[in-house]
Amino acid sequence: MEGRPIRRIIQERSVVIACDVSSIERLVEIVVNSCDFDLVGAYKIGFSLALRFGLPKVVSTIRNYSEKPIIYDHQKGATDVPHTGNIFSEALAESGVDYAIIFPFSGPSTQSAWIESLKKAGVIPIVGAILTVPDFLAGNGGYVCSEAPSKIFQIASEMGVRDYVLPGNNLQLLKTYKHTIDSLCDSPTYYIPGLGAQGGDIRSCGKIMGGRWHAIVGRAVYAAKDVKSSLMVLMSELQPD
Repeated sequence: MEGRPIRRIIQERSVVIACDVSSIERLVEIVVNSCDFDLVGAYKIGFSLALRFGLPKVVSTIRNYSEKPIIYDHQKGATDVPHTGNIFSEALAESGVDYAIIFPFSGPSTQSAWIESLKKAGVIPIVGAILTVPDFLAGNGGYVCSEAPSKIFQIASEMGVRDYVLPGNNLQLLKTYKHTIDSLCDSPTYYIPGLGAQGGDIRSCGKIMGGRWHAIVGRAVYAAKDVKSSLMVLMSELQPD
């Protein structure tokens, strides 16, 4: 929405905490115990909190303790018809969300409409095209053809998108699609899930990613008894060798 303040991740590298928890109380514990760390770049929230409590309440709860950017991950957004992009984007903007992750598998018309709607609403689109499950692409038994991610990334880059999600638990795919995106746009920023419980690790990804990238970490933080100690380990791994 016009005039709406947008918070951006300012760090070159950071930890983005995926707050896939089921209670507001646990969300508060996570934010309170992490908001003072400079290397925590943002909080990512998804359907678990949004469906239970409503997106405006979840965002306002985080804002009681932190001004760090908030990423909404619809898990997976932009898999609908084109016109619903406006409804989605306006709801996020009114709730105070800064970024939105989308995986536009419905086709080019939906992808273009949703990216345009997010930009118009003042929400920064982060585009993904490959999930972190092993049987995602058709070559591994999945439903999505191997050509689809490159096409999705090409359309996104042509629309001015500079923020992308890539899988951290498959280093070959990470290398391949980082190279693709790097060839399509200048100075992209990457967000890497699939770490920890899903098999990826921050140091290995860091050797590939180089410049601007953010490690998305969920269970290693939100399931930890000591959030601060877990974060300190993760942040140490984020530092280049």
